[in-house]
Amino acid sequence: MDFHELSFAGAPLIKASPPGPKSREYLDFQFSHEGSAVSYSRGLPMALRRGRGATVEDVDGNVYIDFFGGAGVMNVGHGNPEVIQAARAQLDELTHALDIPFGGRKLLVEALAGILPKELSRIFFGGPTGSDAVETAVKLARYNTKRYPIIAFEGAYHGMTSGALTLCSGSCFKEDFLPLIPEVHFAPYPYCYRCPLGREPADCGRGCIDYLEHLIEDPHSGVATPAAIIVEAIQGEGGSIVPDEAFLPRVRKICDKYDIILIVDEIQAGFCRTGRMFAFEHTNTVPDIITMSKALGGLGFPISGIAYRENLDTFPAGKHIGTFRGNALAYAAGAAAIAFMRKNNLADHADKLGALMLNMLRGWQKDAKIMGQVRGKGLMLGVEIVKDKETREPAPEWAAKVRSVCHQRGLLIEIGGHYFNVARFLPPLVLTEELAEKGVEIFAEAVKEVERTL
Repeated sequence: MDFHELSFAGAPLIKASPPGPKSREYLDFQFSHEGSAVSYSRGLPMALRRGRGATVEDVDGNVYIDFFGGAGVMNVGHGNPEVIQAARAQLDELTHALDIPFGGRKLLVEALAGILPKELSRIFFGGPTGSDAVETAVKLARYNTKRYPIIAFEGAYHGMTSGALTLCSGSCFKEDFLPLIPEVHFAPYPYCYRCPLGREPADCGRGCIDYLEHLIEDPHSGVATPAAIIVEAIQGEGGSIVPDEAFLPRVRKICDKYDIILIVDEIQAGFCRTGRMFAFEHTNTVPDIITMSKALGGLGFPISGIAYRENLDTFPAGKHIGTFRGNALAYAAGAAAIAFMRKNNLADHADKLGALMLNMLRGWQKDAKIMGQVRGKGLMLGVEIVKDKETREPAPEWAAKVRSVCHQRGLLIEIGGHYFNVARFLPPLVLTEELAEKGVEIFAEAVKEVERTL
């Protein structure tokens, strides 16, 4: 398929400086009637009307290049016609079925079986969010091992329900809700630009994994033998952090050595995002359980699930349930989205386009004063915004300004990372080379504009 046909022509197009008058009406209404925790519309103030491919249009007629993609949901693009057709057909037949089988559900299970390693032969659908998938995975690990402790990693983000939030490392997310669930411990993740162990980049990964094994092996580390280790093969909200290639295989070896279940969170990095169908495939490491959501629903239909090894399939009937694991539209859309990914070799497209964007960003980085490390895989990219390249002092306020200038110029990005200083790119994977180049150029010009104000 020619991906040019999927997006609005002529993007970006700014008719009214965002937020335009109609958007302001919607925003005023939202802030007057909805909860104070609303967040995305504060950083990207606008009201949306429609989306196509890798572009969106607001209610004032402004058309943006979308480098945000619903935080990694819209992998096959806004308004993907093949997925919409499947969802519409399902809408006419059945919309909810709990876990009673029907045609669309069978199609999604078959589609997942076609892309997962043969070792992950069982699939279970729970509640509609990524947090639900994480909760399910942890329950399954604890049920099988009869152990309680979990090891997660610094920089981790796994969701907002109590159990999933406990596994998140960010103090800003959890500090107002403590105490959470006990016996969750954090190990250093190979964030080599800011190594948590103070090592050089070449030695950071080895040091982090050695420390992980120390936590498990040393009877006085304070960590009892865990039920599971949960890890992102590439960290998302932590700042698009790519560990060295030896990291995940060594985590796998440690899990095997100490009989610990390895859970890999693929909620944001999965479904072709990083240039492979799943991020763990970059190192040929097969987990025991993976969590899935976001792009699993095709066009943002709510669904989540886990895939796991046969020997872990021990839950009695009804041991884990959820009303909205029966959203029939999500199953039909998910199956159609996976078919689209495979037919159009979306992983390869993301891999090649991501490499192009990385090269462009690194070219701009040479002369930019505030662009620290540029990193990522596929179309999961991040740029550290810093006050000084030598000291690497994070500059979250400048990152927020870059995001705002990008928005004004017709590009949507988001901010994340340990210090909220990482400009993050998660565009729909149907992004074209033309839109990718325009978007990177807008970002680079936004950086320049912010630098002129310093």
